[in-house]
Amino acid sequence: MINLGSGQYPLVQNVTVTQGGTANLTCRVEYNDNTSLQWSNPAQQTLFFGDKKALRDNRIELVRATSSELTISISDVTLGDEGLYTCSLFTMPVRTAKAYLTVLGVPEKPEINGLTKPAMEGDHITLTCITQGSKPAADLRWFRNEKEVKGTSCAKEVNASGKTFTVRSSLQLHVDRNDDGVAYTCRVDHVALAQAPQQATEVLEVHYAPRVEIIKSTTVPQEGQYLKLECFSRGNPSPDPVMWTKDGGDLPDLDRIIVEGRELTFTSLNKTDNGTYRCEASNHLGTSSAEYVLYVYDPNALGQHGTDHALIGGVVAVVVFVTLCLIIVLGRYLARHKGTYLTNEAKGADDAPDADTAIINAEGNHAHAEEKKEYFI
Repeated sequence: MINLGSGQYPLVQNVTVTQGGTANLTCRVEYNDNTSLQWSNPAQQTLFFGDKKALRDNRIELVRATSSELTISISDVTLGDEGLYTCSLFTMPVRTAKAYLTVLGVPEKPEINGLTKPAMEGDHITLTCITQGSKPAADLRWFRNEKEVKGTSCAKEVNASGKTFTVRSSLQLHVDRNDDGVAYTCRVDHVALAQAPQQATEVLEVHYAPRVEIIKSTTVPQEGQYLKLECFSRGNPSPDPVMWTKDGGDLPDLDRIIVEGRELTFTSLNKTDNGTYRCEASNHLGTSSAEYVLYVYDPNALGQHGTDHALIGGVVAVVVFVTLCLIIVLGRYLARHKGTYLTNEAKGADDAPDADTAIINAEGNHAHAEEKKEYFI
């Protein structure tokens, strides 16, 4: 509120409006003795004097005119309408109040430049987002599949009119296969777009050489069983079709072996199917392959091997347990024998009535011990 007070003083408020919108300018007087009110524009041209229109501008209309209020509207507001508007109360002396009309420049829909379609894996590309006409200057943000990309900045330039801005932001990318199909969005943040933000989106198309993996339906293939090998290849353009080989040559022409697209199926395995199977996929960027070594097991032999392994495991467990028990018993025996030897050696000193006798007994025991040396071979 500007020029607040009581009595015959005009009261006005600053107004902010978006370009193209409608601005309402209101001037009030708390106590008025039928003195006239007047609105004038920044060029000091009278717009309305009381309820009388003074300027021929179809955008300017009277909203309300009483002895205590004069409200006018300006539709389809332009940046040129911005400035100080004056409400005058024609007392002696004339009293005035000024309201500033701020016009927000709406940024244009952004454009993204620099995208190459398709991009190749390993390429370095720079995406540049541009928006014009904002006032004050807009901000730009980048998103990768709706997740904001941090660390970007904006360059802001004043346009030739001196009232609006052109804003640019760049995003540098080192393209890989994970960028294929990713949506990069440039979003404009501006006070004039609080309800409906402007944005532009580009979806990357990345071409890359294939990578191949073979997925098997069972881990232990056995005679008579069904087996499916799937050649899972990922590349762009899609590497279709894939090629299957066995041991470096063509696949056997057997009814039991079926090739459908990426799948190699054995309806009933037997030993003749053993070998190295190779899947190869290609596109214009390269070739990739994967191998699977097939060994078909005899179900009966597989069961016998399982029994033998269980028996061997049990025997090993028993041997380990017995060994541990023997180590414990032997350790206790050695510890007890060592204690007895030390006690016998000192026995002469313990039985002596005095120190001299103890020395004599000790020497005797040593001499006796020398006589009873045993030699172990």
